[in-house]
Amino acid sequence: MSSSLVGNPRIPTIAWVLWAATTQNNVGVLSAKSRATSHLSARSPVLFFQSSSGTPLNRRTQESPVGVSFFGQLPYHRTMGEKKPKNPPLSKGTRRRRKPGGSSIGLAAGELQAAAPPGAVAELHQQIETDGGRVLSAYREPYGGLWLVLAALPIELVQPTPYQRNISDTHVRKLEGVIGKIGRFLDPIITVRIAKSDHAAKYWTPNGNHRLSAMRTLGAKSIIAIVVPEASAAYQILALNTEKAHNLREKALEVIRMYRELVQLDQVTEETYALEFEEPALITLGICYEERPRFSGGAYHPVLKRVDEFLQKPMMTALSIRQQRGKSVLALDDLIVKQVEALKAKGLTSPYLKSFVVARVNPMRFRPRDAPSLSFDEALDRMTQAATKFNPEKIKMDDLAKSGGVADEVE
Repeated sequence: MSSSLVGNPRIPTIAWVLWAATTQNNVGVLSAKSRATSHLSARSPVLFFQSSSGTPLNRRTQESPVGVSFFGQLPYHRTMGEKKPKNPPLSKGTRRRRKPGGSSIGLAAGELQAAAPPGAVAELHQQIETDGGRVLSAYREPYGGLWLVLAALPIELVQPTPYQRNISDTHVRKLEGVIGKIGRFLDPIITVRIAKSDHAAKYWTPNGNHRLSAMRTLGAKSIIAIVVPEASAAYQILALNTEKAHNLREKALEVIRMYRELVQLDQVTEETYALEFEEPALITLGICYEERPRFSGGAYHPVLKRVDEFLQKPMMTALSIRQQRGKSVLALDDLIVKQVEALKAKGLTSPYLKSFVVARVNPMRFRPRDAPSLSFDEALDRMTQAATKFNPEKIKMDDLAKSGGVADEVE
């Protein structure tokens, strides 16, 4: 007896075919002249047989003219009515990539220099030339159509904003090596012109301090910069800085330094500078880091993000409230540290000890989502009470093993 299977090589063996055929009524074996044919496609993923006369099985009745009744659905094929899912499910925590907008916005390439610069930009042009710099181009950026000036500035006139984070020596050395190796400086820094009588520098950079330091070390006389006419750009440091990612401590210290500078400028509310501050919790954490450089802000950040809000008061008044909030957090931290030391004395060691204790006294831990939100003072009062009642003797190593969180910070 001979038989051939045509089509997909994964079709079951002829032994399986013979078994399926012999289970039907009035059929002993497949005719030697019968041949099995695989009719597989995206629209009909099924296996059926054809008689020697060439007449196929009836798909609806599953019966053959010669009496063979067989209709096999392969396990790795979908049924005919089943639709293929449009998009595979994403893993937990993964965001689907946003599609481009339906319409274009901004300026075309030919429009960036199509108009004459306004008076403020022309004045900035003159100031740069007077300072000993050289304007290379004035143009409108393509997204919002705002004017910018590309210029070569004397490097001694450029300084980082005074409230910026400390530079990373490792990152600066890396930049020095790359710039020196390729022999080119290809990434202009962002600057604003702020001429103050008590500052020798006339240009501040909110984004480019590491590149500026590297160029200074390499002995550069000038640096290419994109000069933004609006001085307010100097305070948009967190939004602009993409050179090296900030950690929580760096963010918080920059925010509180900006806060103290902006308090002297006007009497607006904190929310006016929501973009610059990024989130209200960073203001409070910044005060804590100023007072205690080794403060483990990462342990408290998740709680503060949920209870801290921008204060609807003039910033000069709000600053004193912020300072009091900082003291409350540090007082709570003193209690937490005592409990952590008690756990260590008991022989429990983990890089997550402080985060573990903070999580245990967190009033938001089991709070229903539909429950009224707690204010900052309410949350801190409850955490302080819970930290006082915390009993290290009831904590076992298994409890620590089941917990995760933010490792205690070491500065």
